[in-house]
Amino acid sequence: MLFGGGMTKAIPQIRKFMSVQPITLQASAKLSECYALMREKHIRHLPVCEGEKIVGLVSDGDLLRATSLTGADATKSTVRDVMVAKPYTVSPDAPVDEVVREMAGHKYGSAVVLDNGHVVGMFTAIDAMSAFAELLQTRLR
Repeated sequence: MLFGGGMTKAIPQIRKFMSVQPITLQASAKLSECYALMREKHIRHLPVCEGEKIVGLVSDGDLLRATSLTGADATKSTVRDVMVAKPYTVSPDAPVDEVVREMAGHKYGSAVVLDNGHVVGMFTAIDAMSAFAELLQTRLR
């Protein structure tokens, strides 16, 4: 794969730009716990697990919709009730261009990075913008 006008440089892997985030949340956690964790860690997307296995993804938007639109009780409803059950997952070795193209094509706000079935990071739209800025600066001069 090539990037830039006539330059022969390999497309970097997602591991170069992902946020290393071993933070996950159990599906049985209450929405209030999820909200507190997101606020404390300054994150907007959390992989949801049952034990060690990923079973979903919850975003701040999911929490907002659940509590404001449906009136879910954040102290009683669980993350399982509002999560996206089949999140977009990629390997740390995935080429960044393929991941970004897939995210844009499906309007995904993030990709969960899995290595041997374990969450090793997140790649969000914000990470994609940072990657784009870096690639423009370093590769298109």
